[in-house]
Amino acid sequence: MNKLILNTGAQDFISKNLLSDIMSVLLSKPIFEGIGQKELAEQIEAKKKCREKLPTWFNAPNIYYPNKLNIEQTSSELTAEYKSQLVHGKSLIDLTGGMGVDSYYFVRKVLKVFHCEINLGLSTIASHNFKILGQKNITCIPENGIDFLMRSDHNFDWAYIDPSRRSDKKGKVFLLEDCLPNVPGHLASIFKKTSNILLKTSPLLDIKMGVQALGFVKDIFVVAVQNDVKELLFVLEKGYSGPIQITAANIKPNKIDEFTFSLESEPLTNCNYALPSIYLYEPNAAILKSGGFRSVAQAHGVHKLHVNSHLYSSENLVEFPGRRFKIQQVLPYSKKTLKTLSFSKANITIRNFPISVAEIRKKHKIKEGGDHYLFFTQDLEENLIVLVCSKI
Repeated sequence: MNKLILNTGAQDFISKNLLSDIMSVLLSKPIFEGIGQKELAEQIEAKKKCREKLPTWFNAPNIYYPNKLNIEQTSSELTAEYKSQLVHGKSLIDLTGGMGVDSYYFVRKVLKVFHCEINLGLSTIASHNFKILGQKNITCIPENGIDFLMRSDHNFDWAYIDPSRRSDKKGKVFLLEDCLPNVPGHLASIFKKTSNILLKTSPLLDIKMGVQALGFVKDIFVVAVQNDVKELLFVLEKGYSGPIQITAANIKPNKIDEFTFSLESEPLTNCNYALPSIYLYEPNAAILKSGGFRSVAQAHGVHKLHVNSHLYSSENLVEFPGRRFKIQQVLPYSKKTLKTLSFSKANITIRNFPISVAEIRKKHKIKEGGDHYLFFTQDLEENLIVLVCSKI
């Protein structure tokens, strides 16, 4: 961490050059003594990435930014704030602290947070930024979190883990045993120091595989931001062996859509199937990832179009955690029927359909965009159909 970057002149330069061409900054002669142009360029690039993702950091003066890869890997403020609602008590240890965004929000719900980060430079940066942001109840520990936890005489109310999903041998990984630390391999040791674990995993992880690998899972949260799944969160409780509750959360600008169901009850839940009616419903991305297809149908009184077509319909318009449409036409899929459409531009979605969106556009000469929505899917009689819809 080059503290000269925190001088007023360098900070002004970084702020004024957020829209500048990075190559021009890199190729310019050194402007400030003791600061390389590469360092300035890295600060500019990193700060730009924080504008939407980390506005608190972006808008604060004298923030020191780690490299852009650290910012890409960190939680957004939206997901960090959501996670903070899941913990409570007097103490939490963040075993993989990173840039410290999660710790910053955890300390709003927990009296004391211990931020462990094995990278000394990143730990130093996080410590500096916590002071700038006025967070005094976070202790930064520049070492391996698991090692520190095993040596500590302290018991914590919570342990939070966001394992690194990059492997020197395998590249980008998502299976828990391939991440660092290997959480399943360290569970017994971690539970000696806490009774509650909050684990963040890749959104690509299969939920049932995660449950099998971990054990003691009490709750699972699928967290999406504006219909883009960002995180899977597993809440583990020492000795727990009861039913698992899944919450699909979609964070939107003005509210959070949440839908909760039981993992064990989902396959046993009664679900009605019927042909398309007047209204069509498409679950949000968090529900699609959660697998609560039967539960969401029962909870909202809608019927499913096909066991593998995760689209729903009803005669009367109902509230639903996802997009809602009015069905204008139901067409059998064929080149002839698609020629009857009076428009050449539409938004296309496929569900349980054998042809890709790109192939459909090419084959039927349908351009992207417009106010029309086409859903290519199968009905309960296994017929390929096209639903022509308008968005509600």
